[in-house]
Amino acid sequence: MAQSKPHSTIFDPRSGFCKSNSTFYSKRHPIPLPSNDAVDVTTFISSRAHHGKVAFIDASTGQRLTFPDLWRYVESVATCLSNMGIKKGHVILLLSPNSILFPIVCLAVMSLGAIITTTNPLNTANEIVKQVDDSKPVLAFTTPQLVSKLVTCNLPIVLIHETGQIVHDEQVPSRIKVVNTLQEMMKHEPTQTQVKERVMQDDTATLLYSSGTTGPSKGVVSSHKNLLAMVQTIVGRFKLNDVSEQSTFICTVPMFHIYGLAAFAMGMLASGSTVVILTKFEMNEMLMAIQKYSANYLPLVPPILVALVNNAEAIKQKYDLSSLKNVLSGGAPLSKEVIEGFVEKYPNMMILQGYGLTESTGIGASTDTLEESRRYGTAGMLSPSMEAKIVEPESGRPVGVNETGELWLKGPTIMKGYFSNEEATASTLSSDGWLKTGDLCYIDEDGFIFVVDRLKELIKYKGYQVPPAELEALLLTHPEVSDAAVIPFPDKDVGQFPMAYVVRKTSTLSDSAIMEFVAKQVAPYKRIRRVAFVDSIPKNPSGKILRKDLIKLATSKL
Repeated sequence: MAQSKPHSTIFDPRSGFCKSNSTFYSKRHPIPLPSNDAVDVTTFISSRAHHGKVAFIDASTGQRLTFPDLWRYVESVATCLSNMGIKKGHVILLLSPNSILFPIVCLAVMSLGAIITTTNPLNTANEIVKQVDDSKPVLAFTTPQLVSKLVTCNLPIVLIHETGQIVHDEQVPSRIKVVNTLQEMMKHEPTQTQVKERVMQDDTATLLYSSGTTGPSKGVVSSHKNLLAMVQTIVGRFKLNDVSEQSTFICTVPMFHIYGLAAFAMGMLASGSTVVILTKFEMNEMLMAIQKYSANYLPLVPPILVALVNNAEAIKQKYDLSSLKNVLSGGAPLSKEVIEGFVEKYPNMMILQGYGLTESTGIGASTDTLEESRRYGTAGMLSPSMEAKIVEPESGRPVGVNETGELWLKGPTIMKGYFSNEEATASTLSSDGWLKTGDLCYIDEDGFIFVVDRLKELIKYKGYQVPPAELEALLLTHPEVSDAAVIPFPDKDVGQFPMAYVVRKTSTLSDSAIMEFVAKQVAPYKRIRRVAFVDSIPKNPSGKILRKDLIKLATSKL
């Protein structure tokens, strides 16, 4: 494999580790980036040569958007936005569920050098107001169903509604100022002579808000260069331009999140692939779409994969999934047990993993081949042009192969910083550009990264550090447990001890049985000492457990 490091660097070709600077280098071919500094990500994607015909399909209606139509609509919307006074540097809010129209808005906004900020349609009006107050958008795109959440934001609104849908005045609160509809903008004739402001690779393109699993959500500032590098990494990972047959992906994850935005609104477009979009995730609709459109790629998050394993026999009886060859998991770590269960139930599918953060534009590490996928429990090898360090949290000392510490990343996809938050930026980005991921990891002798846990989520029991993910993986091996989460529970004698929230398959399973099950398999300090049964484990859209919500629930009764 080609190396992405300087020729003068002496490194171990097996692990990628360089002893002289304690840095791990990617073993993959480095990604090519455009030499022209004046290029925006929309122009870069649209200028790529590929043989793709259909860009997007709406899974529920069957509506299709061809590549020529897509780029014509993007130009039309960009022209309208420019005529409305939208300029380089302006922030535009997009509040919408998944839709074949979602990428049109994003690409049009970024083509002008304006900045797209997205938000979760499930967020409350108060949560959205906080993001609006922080990001200060000048315009918002949203649907009639969601427009009421923007009543107090005092923003001009562009309404997005499905083709043919009639929007009644009573659906839109009187205090909302609707300035246009996306459908009308898409009909506009693009102005070829329009002079756009020059957009540079280092200009800000997106302002996405981190999931906030351990604290308040922060605005992640990503540049056009970050997105260009992300697109090149995705296209290179699947080598989609090298195959003549059309690749079809199912979009199960939300496009407002970095995973969905990176893959489906940008990366797949550059490769000419077809993306079948689920407006909202529903297991039967996803399976029907795989069968109907002969999808061969299924990117998902761990909770969906767990459901596929638990219901494998019923699924295989009802649906034809023979076209599906690759399942791609990202957003949160997959346990060895879940991977083994999936491979056993679906032997004809290859499961590939990816690791990334909003702060790294969704890029970091991945497994890309069958050989790599058989290294169970790994997040994969470093992505192209990416470097890593493993740093002891207490001393700040970088360590080597098979030693555990915080994973630091450096590369072309690393964010510019947090929006209007110098303190958070300084604590997360080192002065020389290293992103402190907050993930406790080690890299083995073959260059594979293994995520042990979130650094801030380690349970401190009498000075011992207990990784919740390890206990969660163990709990999922219990035949009567369908899901689980482990949190730190405060205790005056030991500091904290592990508490488990469990979704059980049968009501006969007791808390004592769970504690006994775990106690037989772990060191005494890792034992679970408290159990609560719940109907479901709260998780964010990328599948990460919302431990802060469970901690709040557990400690509210103290």
